[in-house]
Amino acid sequence: MEAVFFISVVAIFYVYAGYPLAVALMAGIMDKKVHKKPFEPAVTVLIAAYNEEKDILNTVCNKLKQDYPKDRLEVLVISDGSTDKTDKIVSSINDPRVRLLRQDPRAGKTSALNMAVPSAKGEIIVFSDANSMYAADAISKLSVNFADSTVGYVTGKMIYTNPDGSPIGDGCTAYMKYENTLRALETRIGSVVGVDGGIDAVRKHLYQPMQVDQLPDFVLPLKVVAQGYRVVYEPEAVLKEPSLNEAQDEYRMRVRVSLRSLWALFAMRHLMGFGRDMLYAWQLWSHKMLRYLCFVFLGAALVSNIFLLQKGLFYQAVFLFQAANYIAAIPVFAGKTGSLVSRITAVPRYFVLLNVAAAHAFGKFIMGRKQAIWTPRKG
Repeated sequence: MEAVFFISVVAIFYVYAGYPLAVALMAGIMDKKVHKKPFEPAVTVLIAAYNEEKDILNTVCNKLKQDYPKDRLEVLVISDGSTDKTDKIVSSINDPRVRLLRQDPRAGKTSALNMAVPSAKGEIIVFSDANSMYAADAISKLSVNFADSTVGYVTGKMIYTNPDGSPIGDGCTAYMKYENTLRALETRIGSVVGVDGGIDAVRKHLYQPMQVDQLPDFVLPLKVVAQGYRVVYEPEAVLKEPSLNEAQDEYRMRVRVSLRSLWALFAMRHLMGFGRDMLYAWQLWSHKMLRYLCFVFLGAALVSNIFLLQKGLFYQAVFLFQAANYIAAIPVFAGKTGSLVSRITAVPRYFVLLNVAAAHAFGKFIMGRKQAIWTPRKG
């Protein structure tokens, strides 16, 4: 039982700390810089929207006001079977750079992107969510990375905000800071393995149609890597997006993303073989596959710890630490958040939420369930 306990603890440490430390050490040695320089190719911003009458006007206008040459920018909105005023609002925008496509019947974001890309005029395709607000220079910051011919895909930096637009400080943003730091390090050794779908860009000729149930934020970057190009992180391309108001909404979103990511890893499993690209395969296993399976190690560590309580103070202290973290997560699943205590325990709560969501998604994956259509996340 002690072997199970220590193997589990070491695995958890490796997933969340050991791998980032290893990448940091490698980045100091390899440091594959992206050769940026002023570069302003034609850009098409794609926005897949389903019943987004509340946000779509602000989102489109935000893109039109980008600090980017007007004659090299277009915005293409794909209405995914919307039944509200989304189509009418987009059609009323008096700007020749804006176009509306409609997908009927509703088939999901991936299908919408597959339909829209062939008609995009831009050399670079930028993917935006329907409620994503970019910093004024975001597209310019993304574009300069494409001056490097080895770069095929660029992802920006997401900041979750309060309703007034100010950054929030909770477990969600702590996790994003952790992820963004890791992406910056992964860029320095080659390619990142995780992106933010609300502020991404790809060379149009590298876009490959995906199955409608596949997660474009994950599958498309893997397809770009498979074609021999780099996927890099640009921290100066900033996106602000409202946080979810309810922990239950965040949980459902994490289950959906985890499930679709597991299917993406399964579909692109050839990249996880060490014979093709050993470095990137190691990254996929460490940053993604083991991360999604960490709930197994957490469960094993807890159960084995219980059987070892009689062996002394060390095991008792570790058990109390584990128990405290799980107790801190109770408000999430009881639907009670927002108190002072819940804010103090935000990081352990979000950690537990992520891993329970991963376990839930893995159960669905084992049962063969897929999800192509969902209700968009709302702040």
